[in-house]
Amino acid sequence: MLMNAFPTLAQDDAPSHFSFSYAGALTWVLFSILFVVFLAALVLKQKVKNIRNSRKRKTEEEQQRQLQQHLRNLNSKQIGEIINYKKRRSSNVLLPLLLIAVSTLVPVGKLLAQETGKPAGSLLGETGILITIVLLLIPILFAIIFLITKVVHALDQTKKRHKLEEAEKLAAYLRSLPEEEIDTQLKKRKAALDYSLTNRELSGNQAPEDEKGLLQINDQAGLPIVALKKKALPRPNVDPALSRLILWYLGCATFWLLFGTTIGEYVGIKFVAPDADHVSWLSFGRLRPVHTNAVFWGWASLGMLGLGYYVVPRVSNTKLANIKYGWYALWLINAAVILGSICLMAGINNGGGEYREYIWPVMLLFAAGIVMTLVIFLQTIARRTTKEIYISNWYIVAAIIFAIVITLVAYIPYWQNGLGETIVQGYYMHQGVGMWFMLFTLGIVYYFLPQQLNKPIYSYSLGILAFWTQILFYTLIGTHHFVFSSIPWWLQTVAIVGSAGMAIPVIAGTTNFIMTFKGAWYKIKDSYTLPFFLVGVIFYFTGSMQGTAEAFRSTNLIWHFTDFTVAHSHLTMYGIICFFLWAGIYAVIPRLTGKEAPQITIGAHFWLALVGLMFYTVPLMYGSTLKGLLWMEGKPFIDGVIKMAPYWLWRAIGGSLMWLSHLFFAYNMYKMMVAKPVVDVRETAIQKLNGPTASTHSIV
Repeated sequence: MLMNAFPTLAQDDAPSHFSFSYAGALTWVLFSILFVVFLAALVLKQKVKNIRNSRKRKTEEEQQRQLQQHLRNLNSKQIGEIINYKKRRSSNVLLPLLLIAVSTLVPVGKLLAQETGKPAGSLLGETGILITIVLLLIPILFAIIFLITKVVHALDQTKKRHKLEEAEKLAAYLRSLPEEEIDTQLKKRKAALDYSLTNRELSGNQAPEDEKGLLQINDQAGLPIVALKKKALPRPNVDPALSRLILWYLGCATFWLLFGTTIGEYVGIKFVAPDADHVSWLSFGRLRPVHTNAVFWGWASLGMLGLGYYVVPRVSNTKLANIKYGWYALWLINAAVILGSICLMAGINNGGGEYREYIWPVMLLFAAGIVMTLVIFLQTIARRTTKEIYISNWYIVAAIIFAIVITLVAYIPYWQNGLGETIVQGYYMHQGVGMWFMLFTLGIVYYFLPQQLNKPIYSYSLGILAFWTQILFYTLIGTHHFVFSSIPWWLQTVAIVGSAGMAIPVIAGTTNFIMTFKGAWYKIKDSYTLPFFLVGVIFYFTGSMQGTAEAFRSTNLIWHFTDFTVAHSHLTMYGIICFFLWAGIYAVIPRLTGKEAPQITIGAHFWLALVGLMFYTVPLMYGSTLKGLLWMEGKPFIDGVIKMAPYWLWRAIGGSLMWLSHLFFAYNMYKMMVAKPVVDVRETAIQKLNGPTASTHSIV
């Protein structure tokens, strides 16, 4: 009876909003593309208009007025450099003008000339036709984006060249300034800029007194009227070779985040459009482990290790022991994820154990990488110049040791027979999340959160309590995934007790982090890293307590084998691990490169990720509860599938927002790592005065 229901559903002629077999979908896709092109055209038109206005031929009087305006806006340092230049100048030699080539624009006419006609209306209802059209539109959309990028780049280059020419004129004007004007204008202006109040103008030199006790002096600094996000300062004492290694780790991690979540986005769409393709390599059963393993071993693992390479030598107050081994570990882990993804898509796997789908030769590469990392970290800590081992290093080293242990337990075939394989699977799956990802990430938080708040961690003792109790209880809870199974009842009970005991490290850790925020909550509005930390702390408590609640037999009976576990895994791995990693990345990269991403795109990343996660998890948890209750009432399985349809749609929407946030994150990474600085006309003019070898632009 159950099997007969599926053909009936599959052959339903009524259009469904959960399938691509709907003619309106094509209209919406075309409308979306046209809307994007229209917005891009407006932006480009405005940019061209601004450049044309700035390039209009100015009269001699207007040019002189503009140069004098630049002169009035010079700061004290720039004025001092001009005065020094005038003193040491022996000859007036013009510097060569910097030439910048403008990128050639892609002609648009040919693209428009090849536009095809609209297919007949009767064919739009065919799934294959719609899928083909969508697949054709994807490269067209990418071509449009590429074209827009090239045009914007060309306009920016033109604007940059105009600023450099203006800086050249300003430099020539400064060279021609007579000494009298320097004395009358620049020196007076410099003295005015250098002047500062002594705070004794009204009281004189006498100390203030309050004999009557009438004044209540508040030593705490108040909130600024306009809260600006504070910029990170570069750390000049970071080894350039180490900085390069860290940036490569974080860059590779970003790539795997985009790759893995793009696969996840496509898999999520398949829940609402299961007929999207009929290719074996793209089937749900193969792509789902590609998604999970790419984000686990590619994104999260490389991201954690990259931040670990910064934290471990920093808190040890010494140099990293061996940078070369760090590069070896990077290539080994990347090779493992690449080969593992190819094998999974080809149908070559380890037998279906969750998170251990990679075959053992592939996982051996990953294990070799983390073994090398462990050796590096242990050698670095052994060479520390501090007396104690800071708590971050406790968490990080313990996480790597546990990762090696659980990998060996999971892949050695000695105890992989029958029920033993199930028990090992529960152990491996949960220890991978709690003893590798969670331990390592908490170690990162114990360094970066106090550093961003500029205050010490609230309680070192609470951190140690959370550390040892997590090791005690978390290693017991793997089999709570197999409650009511043939696993011995006492072993299930031990897992449930261990899950309840996890309240101790979670409450201790959350209290430690929240109390570290105490007295510094106002700093959140001034920072773009602290909101990520705060969200991670909130999900650390709620997600972990949710896991404890799921372990009890009464709740397990309802939620297990439903999408509630999917929501829980995303609430923890995404809400905790990802947000903590993003916070650490946004904190460390500007200190290594001196470049920061635009605050608006960081905000877009934060809110899209947070809102998308809520859209993803809350509907799944609600719908899965209803689904579990249906099963307990003895309803047919297919009723639960039908019940989940709208909640799967919300899952796809939330996943799309999360995926979009990752595009913003990748853009932010680009801006922090490789983006070119912006030209400052006045600073460039001063540099031209100092000599032809000086830098031609600076960051503003």
